[in-house]
Amino acid sequence: MTVDVFGLVIHYSVIWMIIAIGFGLAEGFTLGLTFIWFAAGALLAMIASFFGLPLIIQVFAFIIGSSLMLIYTRPLAQKVFKIGATKTNVDSLIGKEGIVIKELQAFTMGQVKVKGQIWSAKSDNDQGIAVDQKVEVVRIEGVKLIVKVLD
Repeated sequence: MTVDVFGLVIHYSVIWMIIAIGFGLAEGFTLGLTFIWFAAGALLAMIASFFGLPLIIQVFAFIIGSSLMLIYTRPLAQKVFKIGATKTNVDSLIGKEGIVIKELQAFTMGQVKVKGQIWSAKSDNDQGIAVDQKVEVVRIEGVKLIVKVLD
């Protein structure tokens, strides 16, 4: 099936390919994992055009294919590629050494100095840690460091 555009005869599969490339380029500029599913839908419509299916079937293949992929695979892809997850500099503290400047007592917070900054902290096993003891940052919960004693 073809269409006449300004005197130029173009096969529908070429039009669907151009649409797919356009959505692919848009995805490349935005990196939001949205346009890529429409590019895949356009490729599905292009395949339908190769089989000589009517234009209405090609359009439905595009709409339904894009919608299903957007609804069912985008959340999975976002989770795998961690799209939208903003990693902060505080994550770089995990695994770093620090020193206790205010005693960490059982079930209460103290203070730890890590990379020149003072943080509220508590022990990972809820045991006390004395002042001047070296510790390692195990994880971060909110704005407090969870630390363990270095051997």
